[in-house]
Amino acid sequence: MSGQIDAFGAMIRKLERLANLDEIDRAAIEALSFQVSTVAPGETIVREGQRVSQCCVLLDGFAFRHKVAANGNRQILSFHLPGDILDLQHLFLPRADHNVQTITAAQVAWIPIDALRSLIRERPAVGEALWQDSLIDASIFREWVLNVGQRDAKSRIAHMLCEFAIRRAAAGLGSPEQFELPMTQEQIADATGLTSVHVNRMLQSFGAEGVIRRDKRNISVANWDRMRRVADFDPAYLHAAA
Repeated sequence: MSGQIDAFGAMIRKLERLANLDEIDRAAIEALSFQVSTVAPGETIVREGQRVSQCCVLLDGFAFRHKVAANGNRQILSFHLPGDILDLQHLFLPRADHNVQTITAAQVAWIPIDALRSLIRERPAVGEALWQDSLIDASIFREWVLNVGQRDAKSRIAHMLCEFAIRRAAAGLGSPEQFELPMTQEQIADATGLTSVHVNRMLQSFGAEGVIRRDKRNISVANWDRMRRVADFDPAYLHAAA
């Protein structure tokens, strides 16, 4: 299947923020062969240890990467939005070293790795954009290590909310001041190294302090400057593109 739906629109818009793509570059991306699948909430897209022959682009919905410790505890490593390539490292690393799982119902496009490698060779600007995308992922991972390892519980959750709001807005999904959280409190806990009870307590405290207004999963940031101060949030690590 190729070109029958606007499968790569969100991905192209993201890559255009990273490199100067011309019409031929965009057409080459749109001409990639792919298969689309619809995935239920909570389904594993990529499983640790499996050999991979395709890369996965998130077209619609939300997903996360995670690893599971020997004791069964899960650490969520990143959240992902439409337009994200969920496993770009598999262009050169043939075996998955972590899991990718959906948060919501999702649509994903599977692109043969050989096709992506050919695209990179033939269209250097696309290769540059994909390389930058991978480097920004690494920058986000470093910030998450700092977040879990050194910030207090309130700052961890505030930082996660700030990042999600900014990345969501960059993806064209709406204002950072008002959004719906797709993830559960358990998933937020696994991303921040806390318990679900602690996450709920912190979210309630943000509301009591007038930082956010919350209606179930609907979040309105009432005081963005204060939210950023609580979070110790500096968006520089997103490199104005993620």
